[in-house]
Amino acid sequence: MLLTKGFEIEVYTGTPEGDIVGMANKIAADLDGYMTEPDSRNVEYATDPFRDYDRLLCALLQPRRKLREYLSKNGGYTLIPGSTLSLGGHNEFHRSDPSHPYHTFIEQTYGTKVVTASVHINVGIAEPEMLIKACRLVRLEAPLYLALSAASPFLNAVPTGYHSTRWGMFPKTPAQVPLFTSHQHFIDWTEQQLQLGTMQNVRHLWSSVRPNGDRRPYDINRLELRICDLITDPVALLAVTALLEARIWQLMANPDLDPLICSKFTPEELVAISDANESAVAKNSLGATLQHWQDGRSITASDWIEELYVGAGSIAKEHGFKCFLTPLQKILNRGNTAQQWLMEYAINQDGRAVIQQAIQEMETQETDLADKLCQAV
Repeated sequence: MLLTKGFEIEVYTGTPEGDIVGMANKIAADLDGYMTEPDSRNVEYATDPFRDYDRLLCALLQPRRKLREYLSKNGGYTLIPGSTLSLGGHNEFHRSDPSHPYHTFIEQTYGTKVVTASVHINVGIAEPEMLIKACRLVRLEAPLYLALSAASPFLNAVPTGYHSTRWGMFPKTPAQVPLFTSHQHFIDWTEQQLQLGTMQNVRHLWSSVRPNGDRRPYDINRLELRICDLITDPVALLAVTALLEARIWQLMANPDLDPLICSKFTPEELVAISDANESAVAKNSLGATLQHWQDGRSITASDWIEELYVGAGSIAKEHGFKCFLTPLQKILNRGNTAQQWLMEYAINQDGRAVIQQAIQEMETQETDLADKLCQAV
């Protein structure tokens, strides 16, 4: 039996020309299942948790088709790929709910650094100590998932020097998050942050990965990977998810994979390595040179993923989801979204043209997949 998996998808709305237009409050009022962010230019939907990858694929596609149909009928709008305000608008905050006090705090504290689009991958792990252990492993390897998903090389229609501008500027909060050694450590630390005011509420933990649950920090039942840029290709998203699930299965089969056991570094040193690797990947994604958390050796993100792929492929085959993992090779061979966009930009020096083409490709791909694999909305 596979682990349960679900997604929280944030996506921009706007015009076919690529200009992002805030509609989240109207969408959330008119359609069930869609949520607002503090800025109205991106809207969020979440999938139910499923074990089966085929069901996950349709769970990703059907709300997007419903949203796309709504946008088309209400002004000819569409969905905009990418994880930053690629073509402009980065200097203004567009409130979705001007009366919401937490939104006021977000705007005044972070501004448009948080007006990004992403995908959060949740994987169900019922036993709290195993969940905390999995969070330790995934946090040390979170940069690899960002490397696969990087999709935000532009601001104001020009390259920023980052492959993931989103993660390069995102205000990770609190600034220092330890490698949790136990569930009780996570509880104690969270309570302390709330008392200190470094977290406004239990959701105000914005790190690459966190334990999640209906009454956190006390009741936790899933790992939430938050580092990924928006992956618009559902097949690619399932491949990234399959790598994540495979690594968790490997950890459950071999508890010695726990970084507290099989690394030569202290927990504090591991946090520093993880943070530095995240920064390196935000700049250069698959081409970034990283420090391996086990022995400290230098390795590129792409080579590290290739190494993990071998073991992940074996355990994925054992659990019956190997075919959903194999599209990772396409990303490694062709490059992630940011790398492809930058190659196109190098030819025509036109960021808007790159985004416009991506809008069309996203819609075509989505329609083709849904028509082949899912029932009509």
